[in-house]
Amino acid sequence: MFSSIAPLARLNPFYAPHFQPIQDGVRKRAEPTEVTTTRRSLAAASASEEYSCEYGSLKFYALCGVGGVLSCGLTHTAVVPLDLVKCRMQVDPQKYKSIFNGFSVTVKEDGVRGLAKGWAPTFIGYSLQGLCKFGFYEVFKILYGNMLGEENAYLWRTSLYLAASASAEFFADIALAPMEAAKVRIQTQPGYANTLREAVPKMFGEEGIWAFYKGVAPLWMRQIPYTMMKFACFERTVEALYKYVVPKPRSECTKGEQLVVTFVAGYIAGVFCAIVSHPADSVVSVLNKEKGSSASQVLQRLGFKGVWKGLFARIIMIGTLTALQWFIYDSVKVYFRLPRPPPPEMPESLKKKLGLTE
Repeated sequence: MFSSIAPLARLNPFYAPHFQPIQDGVRKRAEPTEVTTTRRSLAAASASEEYSCEYGSLKFYALCGVGGVLSCGLTHTAVVPLDLVKCRMQVDPQKYKSIFNGFSVTVKEDGVRGLAKGWAPTFIGYSLQGLCKFGFYEVFKILYGNMLGEENAYLWRTSLYLAASASAEFFADIALAPMEAAKVRIQTQPGYANTLREAVPKMFGEEGIWAFYKGVAPLWMRQIPYTMMKFACFERTVEALYKYVVPKPRSECTKGEQLVVTFVAGYIAGVFCAIVSHPADSVVSVLNKEKGSSASQVLQRLGFKGVWKGLFARIIMIGTLTALQWFIYDSVKVYFRLPRPPPPEMPESLKKKLGLTE
């Protein structure tokens, strides 16, 4: 009986092993096993493969943060024109009817330079967000993984990715909120301000410090589901690509081939991210444009159809963004020779419990 459900247990990322196989007619509770932690095993691997630092060390986290700064700051700044049109479609759909119409109207009114409005708060805000998002993700992934133990960390790996990414994004959004608020004001309120230096004192004078943080709750609504999807979907997609698509093990792939897999998995994750987070993104755009409105009031006014306005533009933007972010982040890890754990494999101790090995 137990052997028949073993394959299901192995494939289900949410499976929780509470019992061992039936022995002598008695089902026994599983006892904790002493296993080598992920951190220790990768630390040993790092020594043999000449990595620049130990997995889980302060240097490792710091360089992961640098990778996050580059991956998020550069990519979000690069797509500012598309982001500007997307935001304007969300807050004024009568004027900006589509992506191409939005670009046309913007260029006609503000010139080509108008497409770069909001680049400074975008670069600063998303660099800070990337620092916290990727740096803290590595921190929480290792922390939660060690708390669970090697076997549970494998069986519950999807839940582990979700929890670690949600925890990281909570702090990342606090860092992003002030610059996101300024960016939306610059991009969606003609005549309000053309630069970050103009927008910040004006916003503070009108609403005080609240002007910069009133959008943090909608940001959590938008970014936490987005980031949970971004990391969990990416991790599982990489695992699936190496298992079912790539014709050779990851260890036999060149660094370039591994980065191609990273880019493809990132784009797939990005499409799902855009869909999951778009309604909250629409609320954030409208909320930061208007004074005195709450997230619930904006949501009621937009309605079901309104919150999906600009989705196609966001899928293009977020899909490309997410793929490039993971590509840049992984490239930084390669450049600095950071430990890059392979896709997870079932621990030998768990294989024995499930009767998969003799």
